[in-house]
Amino acid sequence: MTDVRCDWAAGDLLLPYHDKEWGVPHHDDRGLFELLVLETAQAGLSWITVLKKREHYRAAFDGFDPRKIAGYDRKKRAALLRNPGIIRNRLKVESVTRNAKAFLEVREEFGTFDAYIWRFVGGHPKTNRRRSLAEIPARTRESDAMSTDLKRRGFTFVGSVICYAFMQASGMVNDHVTRCFRYAELTRPPSRRGSVF
Repeated sequence: MTDVRCDWAAGDLLLPYHDKEWGVPHHDDRGLFELLVLETAQAGLSWITVLKKREHYRAAFDGFDPRKIAGYDRKKRAALLRNPGIIRNRLKVESVTRNAKAFLEVREEFGTFDAYIWRFVGGHPKTNRRRSLAEIPARTRESDAMSTDLKRRGFTFVGSVICYAFMQASGMVNDHVTRCFRYAELTRPPSRRGSVF
C-alpha cells in the first residue's frame, strides 16, 4: 500500500523534500539561515521554482555561510545578479547580505539564531491538526509576531506569509495533514522518530 502524503508532495523534487525535510525540526543555525534565504527568494514565486535552484544557491552563496555573505561587496552582488542559477532579483539578492548581517547580530545577542527563532513557538514544535490543505492558513499570530520582530532587527523580505512558510519548513509547526504518514512520524517524541537537524 502506498503511503498517503500531503497533496502538494508530487514530483521528483517535492516528494523527497516532503518525505525527508519539510516539517522536521531544524536547530542548526546554518540550516535555519539556508531556509530563511530560500523562503525569502520564494516571495511571489512557487516553492518548486526555488527548490530547483537550491544547489545553485548553495554554490553562489558560499554554502549559506552568514559570515561570508555579510561581507559581500557591491562587486560580488553584481556578479550574483549575472548568475543564471539563482533568482536574479536585485532586491532579493541584496536582502541576503542584509539578512546575513542581521542574522549575525541576533546570534551575538542570543548565542544562537536557533535560541532566538524558536521562542516564537515556545521552544517546541506546534502540532496542528489540519485535515486538508484548505485548512492551512497563510499566516498566524506567531508568524505575525516573528515578522514584526525580524523587520525591527533589520531583516527584509520577511512578511508574515514568508515567516509562516519558514516555520513550516523548519519544523516549528507540523502542518502535514493528519492523514499524511509524516504527520504521525513527526508527532512522535524525538527519541522515537530519529535524529533531527
